[in-house]
Amino acid sequence: MSKGEAPPPQKADGLEVNEVADGYVIYDNDREQVHYLNHTAALVLEYCNGEHTPDRIAELLQLAYDLKDPPLEEVTECLSNLRSQGLIS
Repeated sequence: MSKGEAPPPQKADGLEVNEVADGYVIYDNDREQVHYLNHTAALVLEYCNGEHTPDRIAELLQLAYDLKDPPLEEVTECLSNLRSQGLIS
């Protein structure tokens, strides 16, 4: 990580993650909120382990979905949404 670069995203503590047929239902105990994530957002959240940069998460999704190019713009938007909901830091 270079100077000034944000650390890789990491899933927030205190989340109760429940896998359902079409993604995740997450209960945020700290905020007393329930969130629904589709399969793709659930996969992005799984990659938020403090080890993967947004670029690497996009590369992993490219492999998982056999895409022509890494979906960096979509991953960036998803990470922004997850962050604004308090699901990642």
